[in-house]
Amino acid sequence: MSSAANPELIAALVQASYAFDGTGADPERNCWLAVHRHHHGVLPSEYDIREIDEDLYLAVLAARKAETAGSLQASI
Repeated sequence: MSSAANPELIAALVQASYAFDGTGADPERNCWLAVHRHHHGVLPSEYDIREIDEDLYLAVLAARKAETAGSLQASI
């Protein structure tokens, strides 16, 4: 099974991505940081070009956007 197909992992990485909102509320960046840390065990350095699981990144980003859209709808 691919990491991108694991709903528990995706949910955990979505939550982890929110921890980076204090340094900039950029969902794409913050999801990438969370996936990078999951994949490599550390946050990227300034010039880090190591690969990440792009399918997992896209799944985490989509889940975060869906979660954000759902919470926006609930507050209206």
